[in-house]
Amino acid sequence: MPSRRATIKSLAKINLDLRVLNQRPDGFHELRTVFQTISLADTIDIEYEPARRTSISIEDPLAIPGNLVVKAAQAVLDALKIHARVHFRLRKKIPMGGGLGGGSSNAASILLTLPVLIGRPLDVQQIAAELGSDVPFFLTGGAAVGIGRGTEVYEIPDIKPEPLLVISSGLHVATGPAYQALGRGLTASDSSSKINEFQAFVRVLASRHSATAASPFSANDFEAVVFHEFPQLQTIVRKLSQLGTSRGRPGVRMTGSGSAIFAVFGSRPERDCAEAILKGDRLFAKYLVMPGALVGRRGYQKLWRRQLHQHMGADQNLWPPQSRYAK
Repeated sequence: MPSRRATIKSLAKINLDLRVLNQRPDGFHELRTVFQTISLADTIDIEYEPARRTSISIEDPLAIPGNLVVKAAQAVLDALKIHARVHFRLRKKIPMGGGLGGGSSNAASILLTLPVLIGRPLDVQQIAAELGSDVPFFLTGGAAVGIGRGTEVYEIPDIKPEPLLVISSGLHVATGPAYQALGRGLTASDSSSKINEFQAFVRVLASRHSATAASPFSANDFEAVVFHEFPQLQTIVRKLSQLGTSRGRPGVRMTGSGSAIFAVFGSRPERDCAEAILKGDRLFAKYLVMPGALVGRRGYQKLWRRQLHQHMGADQNLWPPQSRYAK
């Protein structure tokens, strides 16, 4: 059988809201968050062919240790109990260690693509959860509430595809120490109020269908401890928050445990004007300023159908994508 190939755009995410509750008995923390896919993307070339022995290789200029792309591929082959030669070429555009979910998105992309190329259906939900907390979200994209470790994902209605800027400072925030600095124990006295505030944010987001409109109700619990360690990030937030027009200010937050900062705007001209201002600001000359837009679930899945079109079956409305090679 000739090899089968696909080229995949692997989208980033932001956390529109993130609350950290108590520490769980398993050592993880109980979270409440809203994930949102954005247009910033890595590119992965995938080549698959059956073989007597499994060989998984990757061209990765960054030589990422423990790359989740390889782990995801091995997990798929193990689950299907087959051997194959699988080769990847990874072109990174999503900054690493910024809370943008690049590695998790890469892993989910393999879980969605490889069964289609192989021609064998596979329930990848459990594999996704085992690979990482953000991976299950990327199996559907759009806007979703994440609870527990973040692996329990519930879709919410799509919001407007508002434009945004993502600012990558290149600073590395260690996730473990960030959690420790929050000082959350097995019980947290303010959990009820955090849940209520989170629910209020989700209600506004769902009713207004706008991240910009809901931003005044949002929070990221990591900001206090991360900004204390890296005050330059708070400076970025303050400058971004001052940009805008008479129509309103952008919604500005840090994503994940940092260090990337995003600003969501009400219109593309506002976003473009803000980007031009930042390019003339000496502070931002040393940072990576990336324009993009929010990507809803419908757009996310449309992208996937386009990417895998030649390998998909007759009913291309099914999700996850189904293979034309299935017997």
